[in-house]
Amino acid sequence: MSTPTKLFLFGISLMLIFGFSFFAGKALIPEETVSTWTREAEDSADDHGDSGGHEADAGHRPASATPEPVSGLSIEQDGYRMTAVKAPTSVVGGGELSFQILDPAGAPLTDFTTSHEKDLHLIVVGSDGSGFRHVHPRLDRRSGTWTLPWTWTDGGSYRVFADFVPAGSNDAASLTLSRSVQVTGSFSPVVPVLSRTDRVGGYKVRLSGELEAGESRDLTAKITEDGAPVTDLQPYLGSFGHLVALREGDLAYLHVHAGADHESVQEQPSDGHGHGTHSAGPDIDFMTAAPTPGRYLMYLDFKVDGDVHTAEFVLEAK
Repeated sequence: MSTPTKLFLFGISLMLIFGFSFFAGKALIPEETVSTWTREAEDSADDHGDSGGHEADAGHRPASATPEPVSGLSIEQDGYRMTAVKAPTSVVGGGELSFQILDPAGAPLTDFTTSHEKDLHLIVVGSDGSGFRHVHPRLDRRSGTWTLPWTWTDGGSYRVFADFVPAGSNDAASLTLSRSVQVTGSFSPVVPVLSRTDRVGGYKVRLSGELEAGESRDLTAKITEDGAPVTDLQPYLGSFGHLVALREGDLAYLHVHAGADHESVQEQPSDGHGHGTHSAGPDIDFMTAAPTPGRYLMYLDFKVDGDVHTAEFVLEAK
């Protein structure tokens, strides 16, 4: 029975009820029947009233296309919390960047599971996607404080991501917490433009593959030097390449994994940044899923001749 017909019959029923109640002093239709009609009419209106019928739902993504969860948008996850980040407040001079991770009981966390040769990975990036840095602070196990020397090159708003696996965690997936830091100084916003190719340290890096909202897709980074394939990539933090993906706008932290047909140099828990294939080049394979349509900022770390380089890309998910 269509929604308009149900609503029409519901209205007629109410008129009959009130009519009989007026003349006979009570409704002749059982109260349970009225309640059933009411629920059916309300349920039907909820299902169709806002969409205007099934035709309006044709453009919606099927329920089976569940978006990949994002992380890094909160200071707290699963009871673990990142304290405020202490850092220089200006581009003038330098200082120290420090913070703590608190466990569910509120105590500083000092025991971590090593993931890709480090207990914690720190990602720092400007709100516009510029100034990307992937670094590794040191832990004072007495106080649970992570620190490293720090200097800002530009003013603006920055996001600081802490990516780690607590010791004794029931699952291998890492947690990604983040805090914002404001820095005074000159600031010229960067508008990211779509780009699949970057040149860094004398190397050309091209990222191929497509992103589709709600679907896992393969990405491949190809590294060349003067047109020749680079086949002597060196392991860096247990793999030949690390790919960080952030959603433009809110900088949501995507989960990126090694390509399905390859394995990492070392078996490690999966964390927020992807770790590339066992091959030493020129191709490094990854797999990720964009949670929503829009642009995504990609940062690839790779190591050659003892130097770590970072190539940057911007892809769009449909």
